Amino acid sequence: MKKVILALSTIALVAFTSCKDNAASKINSDNVAEAAQRDEVGKQIPVMEFEESEHDFGTIEQGTAQETVFKFTNTGNAPLIITNATSSCGCTVPNPPKDPIAPGETGELVVKFNGSGQNQVSKTITVNANTEKGTEILRIKAFVNPKNAGPVGPTS
Repeated sequence: MKKVILALSTIALVAFTSCKDNAASKINSDNVAEAAQRDEVGKQIPVMEFEESEHDFGTIEQGTAQETVFKFTNTGNAPLIITNATSSCGCTVPNPPKDPIAPGETGELVVKFNGSGQNQVSKTITVNANTEKGTEILRIKAFVNPKNAGPVGPTS
């Protein structure tokens, strides 16, 4: 039993002391430079700045198609990529640019609304992009008059 303990102790001593080689000599300077470059690239983030985040179509007739353009600028330091744009309802269709937007460049997101609904209508467009937040929210609204509706107010 003593021999087994002595043998295990000797093996453990050799195993733990053999790792004490100079750790700094094992560092590959190419890997350090590559890691620093990767970290620097990771800090570059696109920023999507819209001229307006809400558009009001005003009063429209029910069923009258509407369209607006949300203009934006990439004020960040990396290419902006819009991965998806969805609306809160099928009556609103966003059409984002397909190509990346370079830093300092502008882009346009076209939103079409088919004019459905009645009275005050509000829709939300969610834009997914490679920004720090990951999503941007846009809104459209309109007051939709029903078709063939009479004048609003008292009649004499």
